[in-house]
Amino acid sequence: MSAPVEPDLGLGLGLGPDSGDPGDPGDPGDPGALTDTAGGPPRGGSRAARYSAIAVGLVLVVFVALLATRPPAAETSSANGLVGSAMPKVTGTTLDGQTIDLDTLRGKWVVVNFFATWCTGCRIEHPELVKFQQQHQAAGDVQVVSIAFNDQTSALKTFFQKEGGDWPVIVSDDGRAAIDFGVTGIPESFVVAPNQRVVAHFEGVSADALNAVIDRFDTAAGSGTSTTVGP
Repeated sequence: MSAPVEPDLGLGLGLGPDSGDPGDPGDPGDPGALTDTAGGPPRGGSRAARYSAIAVGLVLVVFVALLATRPPAAETSSANGLVGSAMPKVTGTTLDGQTIDLDTLRGKWVVVNFFATWCTGCRIEHPELVKFQQQHQAAGDVQVVSIAFNDQTSALKTFFQKEGGDWPVIVSDDGRAAIDFGVTGIPESFVVAPNQRVVAHFEGVSADALNAVIDRFDTAAGSGTSTTVGP
């Protein structure tokens, strides 16, 4: 696996000395840090907000480490606590600058693919995602959505221009969707039914495996039974 891009976990949380927070301990003329210049009461709310922001940053640091160190997986269907539950809320900005909300894809099968261009397993599975999307292009019943993790816009554009794949790529997520989905490494993909319930989870996918999930679900629906496709 090639070396991952160094994560930028600032997240706009205003933790630096130039954040503009008058209670920042580094601000001149404010030795109390938590007391205003008029000798007012301690600003406990500001302190609590700062600790909360630091905690979020630390969680994302640990998550980056998990994603960067997990070895690439072969095609496997695996257990995930989200299977059988409603798809988490996902919104973001795509590689082409558009805003996307996955709620608008209700009525279609959706494959939510977490990946990075520096991830060896992601590169191996990508042709299968391209094949799968092309197989369903005429019917329009499937939408692949990739969520890029810890990657550069230039690298993403070059990758898709070279390797193919005409689907939305969310680039503005900062790892939050991965946490909501319970992702522990990349690549990971989630198959979401037209009713927006997660029915399968893969660590490495193939077009055949994705089609098998859809076929099994459609067969069960046609027979009037209810099913959740698991590992």
